[in-house]
Amino acid sequence: MKIKNTLIIALALCFITAISFAKPRPKVLIFCKTAGFHHESIAVGIPAIIKLGKQNNFDVDTTTNSAKFTAANLKQYAAVIFLSTTGDVLNNEQQAAFEQYIRAGHGFVGVHAATDTEYDWPWYGNLVGAYFKSHPSKQQEANLEVVDRGFPATNHLPATWRRLDEWYNYKWMAGDLQVLIKIDEKSYTGGENGDNHPMSWYHNYDGGRSFYTALGHTDASYADPLYLKHLLGGIKYAIGKK
Repeated sequence: MKIKNTLIIALALCFITAISFAKPRPKVLIFCKTAGFHHESIAVGIPAIIKLGKQNNFDVDTTTNSAKFTAANLKQYAAVIFLSTTGDVLNNEQQAAFEQYIRAGHGFVGVHAATDTEYDWPWYGNLVGAYFKSHPSKQQEANLEVVDRGFPATNHLPATWRRLDEWYNYKWMAGDLQVLIKIDEKSYTGGENGDNHPMSWYHNYDGGRSFYTALGHTDASYADPLYLKHLLGGIKYAIGKK
């Protein structure tokens, strides 16, 4: 009986030790404040990302409150997602806290209108990788050319991906972007960036990781398995998951 009890205690201690040393689930913060145009797709994008988290072992918090951008609060997150943010959304102190957060080795994901955000903050422009200029007056189908299929956000995509969305033109792009997807301007009307018109990219910036996709204007995007896996791959990269 003593041996049996000793064995039970030993197994219990092993279980408790395993739990105490278990790696906590990474957590991401969705930031979706808008000081300009408000995309209706934010309302469906949030639950879609929460579902991705439940299915892929990461937790998700959401906020429109800029006051959450403090060093003490941000450090709990592996990555921050700017989900179709627009305009000036952070003050100087909040900007400084976010810069510190990225420099500490954390991740950033920009979705769609994240490039229509913080035009007077050059550091952010370099982080997200571009600034929005315009888009055609209506949503159109177009051909996306997947130029790098060795990345988690694109390794599931066909070489040519035809889809409906709102296609952004950019007035400025950073020079160190690792482009994943380009759009073929011959496949729709209203493109203004020529043969080098990226729609998604990633890069290491100022100590952290940054992923951006211009896709995701439509509600339907967040029910599209190809798009959701594209977004998930970018989130995993930003978190630092292989």
